[in-house]
Amino acid sequence: MEVDPIETVSSAAESPADRSSARLNIWVALSVAILATFMGICKVKDDNIVQAMQQAQADKLDHWAYYQARSIRQEVAEATVVQLRLARDTGDDPARAAAIAKYEALAADQAAKKAQLQEQAKQDQQTYDSLNYRDDQFDLSDALIAIAISLLAVTAVTRQWWLYFVALVPTAFGILMGLAGLMGWAIHPDALTRLLS
Repeated sequence: MEVDPIETVSSAAESPADRSSARLNIWVALSVAILATFMGICKVKDDNIVQAMQQAQADKLDHWAYYQARSIRQEVAEATVVQLRLARDTGDDPARAAAIAKYEALAADQAAKKAQLQEQAKQDQQTYDSLNYRDDQFDLSDALIAIAISLLAVTAVTRQWWLYFVALVPTAFGILMGLAGLMGWAIHPDALTRLLS
C-alpha cells in the first residue's frame, strides 16, 4: 500500500483550531437545516390558519351585512303595520287586519333572524381572534428563527463558538413559539405582540 506524501503532510498540518472550526461548521449546517425544515412545517400550518382567518372575517362581514338587511326588512314591516293601523282608524276592514297580522309576524320573524345573525357574527369574531392568537405565535416563531439563522450565518463566517451559543437563544424561543402554534399551547407574549403590531 502506497502512502501519499501530500495527504500525510496535509493531515499533519491540520491543527486543533481547524478541527474545531470544521466541527463548528457542521453544527451550524445541521442547525440551519433543522431550523429551515421546522420553519417550512410552521409555514404550512400558518398559511392554513391565515386562510381560516380570512374565511372567518368574510363570514363575519357577510353576517353583519345580512343583519343590516334584516334590520331594514324589520323596519319596513313595522312601518307598514303602523300605516295599516292608522288607515284602520278610518274604517274596519278584515283584509287590513290580516295584513297587519302578516306584517307583525314578518317584523317578529326578521327580529328573530337578526338576533341569530348577530350571534353568528360575534362567533365569527371569536373564531378570528382565536386564529389570530395562533397566527401571532407562528409570526414570532418565524422572526426568532430568522434571527437565529442570521446569527448562525455570522457564526459560520467568524468561526466563533460563543456566537453559536448566542444563536441558540432565539433558536430555542423560536422553536417554542412554533411548537406552541402547532400544538395549540397558550404561550403568547402579549406585550411583544402589541409592540410589533
